[in-house]
Amino acid sequence: LNWAGDSHYECAEDTEQARRQSGIPGQKQQRTIMSMKHADIPREFNDLTDRVIGCAIEVHRHLGPGLLERLYETALLHELDLAGIEADRQVEITVPYKGLTLSGQRADLVVGGALVLELKAVEAVSDVHLAQLVSYIRSGGYPLGILINFHVPVLRKGLCRRINPSVITPSPSRSGSVSSASPRSVSSHERPA
Repeated sequence: LNWAGDSHYECAEDTEQARRQSGIPGQKQQRTIMSMKHADIPREFNDLTDRVIGCAIEVHRHLGPGLLERLYETALLHELDLAGIEADRQVEITVPYKGLTLSGQRADLVVGGALVLELKAVEAVSDVHLAQLVSYIRSGGYPLGILINFHVPVLRKGLCRRINPSVITPSPSRSGSVSSASPRSVSSHERPA
């Protein structure tokens, strides 16, 4: 799998043309999240993303579309373990609100303390699915997130990557840098029985 050069990581349905055709105006913040390119991201994040996508493709090759999301989650966690990639399951995401800490949301997987994976097994990815991923990476202070929809014939068509611009900022040299905000550290695998 080669995500070379300046190619965008975006859903096929999430292009500017698709937004225009649907009549839904793109929001400024969403465009900021989408505007960074592969070359703007630090190499270690791109390498991690490529390895995780490879593991997801392996799961999809063996299982195909049509199963429940939790089965893909279990299989992907196993595949990540086999590849020596640290991942945590069902990680709680808290949301600050006017002095309160709201809890109850969980990211499906967090890889290497930096990459949120939101897994789906749906007919089509909707804006609310992408908004959920964006809220997880913002609230948790994670640099990247990938929505993986396993209910597609070719997994590459089910991938949507989002970048948290408050954590990763493009540098003038286009090599990318990570701002002072750091992702939440997660210490152990959270695997429900």
